[in-house]
Amino acid sequence: MASITKQRVGKYTYFYESISYWDRLKKRPDNVKTCIGKLDLLTGEPVYKKAYLDKLVSEGKSIESMRLWDKPKESKAEVDDVAVSTSAAVLALDTVKDYGVGYFLTSIAEKIGLTDVLRGTFPDEWQHILCIACYLVASGKPLMYCRDWVESNEGFPGCDMSGQRISELLAEIKCASRTSFYRSWYQVISENECIALDTTSVSSYSNQINAVEWGYNRDGEALPQVNVCLLYGEISKLPVYQTLYAGSLCDVSTLKATLDSFLATTSCRDVLIITDKGFHSTKNIEMLLDMRVGESKLRFLTSIPFTSKFAINLIERERDNIDKIENVIQTTRTPIRGVHRLTAWREGVNIHTYVYFDPEKAIKEKNALFGYVAWLAQQATLDRNNKKLAAEFEKYLRLDYTISANSESSVIIREDVVARELRTAGWLVLVGSDTDNAQSAYNLYRMKDVAEKGFWKYKNNLGLDRLRVHNDERVENKLFIGFISLILQSAIYQTMKAQGLFTKMTFDKLILTLAKLKSASISGKSILGPVSKSQRTIFDAFGLSIPERASISILPHQRDKMDDARKRESRNSGSHRRIG
Repeated sequence: MASITKQRVGKYTYFYESISYWDRLKKRPDNVKTCIGKLDLLTGEPVYKKAYLDKLVSEGKSIESMRLWDKPKESKAEVDDVAVSTSAAVLALDTVKDYGVGYFLTSIAEKIGLTDVLRGTFPDEWQHILCIACYLVASGKPLMYCRDWVESNEGFPGCDMSGQRISELLAEIKCASRTSFYRSWYQVISENECIALDTTSVSSYSNQINAVEWGYNRDGEALPQVNVCLLYGEISKLPVYQTLYAGSLCDVSTLKATLDSFLATTSCRDVLIITDKGFHSTKNIEMLLDMRVGESKLRFLTSIPFTSKFAINLIERERDNIDKIENVIQTTRTPIRGVHRLTAWREGVNIHTYVYFDPEKAIKEKNALFGYVAWLAQQATLDRNNKKLAAEFEKYLRLDYTISANSESSVIIREDVVARELRTAGWLVLVGSDTDNAQSAYNLYRMKDVAEKGFWKYKNNLGLDRLRVHNDERVENKLFIGFISLILQSAIYQTMKAQGLFTKMTFDKLILTLAKLKSASISGKSILGPVSKSQRTIFDAFGLSIPERASISILPHQRDKMDDARKRESRNSGSHRRIG
């Protein structure tokens, strides 16, 4: 929709046509302004450009009362006057910067202890690392646009985020410093944590990265990738550790190396590891049973896939008796059924097993399978030589080629295959080391959703779905900075959920609301715009103080030092004038 606005520049008042549109990259509304005329200095009446008048005529609108902007040759004095006025206007506009987002993100980093850990482990690079992490959380765009974002935001003085500086930074971060960060960060979060472990793949076009290899791509992309293994704290709901593997390695083969690396790095004393069925193998269960953390055995809880005979035997043992009131397991949705048994894993070794049955899920899976197989039968009747569906035809159907192709009797559904697949519909099997209650084990396992949601945020919200670097060291460090940004975003999500903010706004809306808080420099003084009701709601929900003035730097620890210096100066001089 188009609207007409006025803007004064020097002694002239100009008219602009503003057309609103939705910016897909910024994911927010934006507008384009075009100058269409001005106020005549002699008559005070509006005059319009010929192009704008021609546009109105083409749209069938009347221009009878509208005067043409006839541009006579201006005197040198007028030209200089306009140039000076325009320069002053541009200078004034350049001093207006976004304040709210930078203040919010750096305050969150300070509050959760992230700033202190970064400062302690990266004394020379921590400000740049935090700056990039804030940029990724706020925009989710590639690093090539980081410099523009920093220049438009108050609070990151001296942070040169040019492409060359970012490239140098990604080469400067050392492995020993990353290890030190993980150790310190784990100590900040919790001494005793439940750790959810999951992996994802990040694709790349580069052929210069050793870890980039072809393998199972979880996004279904025909690209080589690296695998990222992420460990999430179940209590803190924050990322605690991250490691990378070659793209060709599967989850099963990386479990022991990941746990060895994590335990050696963090020196944790008590930890519960939670994994999904992607990490299951008999060898891994044996490893988990034998692994020790200090003087104690490792605690674990993991899912077993239905390709395992052990899981199938457990289901068959409970199938006829699980549907009882005494076996009810409460969930966030409808109740399910579950039982706990101490079962022999091998001779002389028992393991805790948990078998669950969800009646509603079983019905949904049955209806979905019936509908799919019926559709396959219909497609086979229409075209039994369909190459795209050939494998599915073979799996679920028997095709009788002695009967005409368009006859329904030529397609026979393999009922035994359908029945075998439905044997596990709605079932879930877990094994663990020490939890002896089915309800508790289920609650712990379901908490691993934080890791799955973390990966979604990692790749979709932080712009890390592609690696745009070209050597192994930069890959490690870019994904490490992505890990820092994920800590920030996870902390924000957790508070938004706890404070009920998601009923009022989305995460993107929160960022857009904070971005409206601006600061401006006028006559050498930094002036902060008024804080809106929505912005106050956000600051209150996160336990942050309402900003009252725009500081030179909004990094919290620097802001405190500046406040102390102002107080000392005021006491010494006897003056209480306010410094902007």
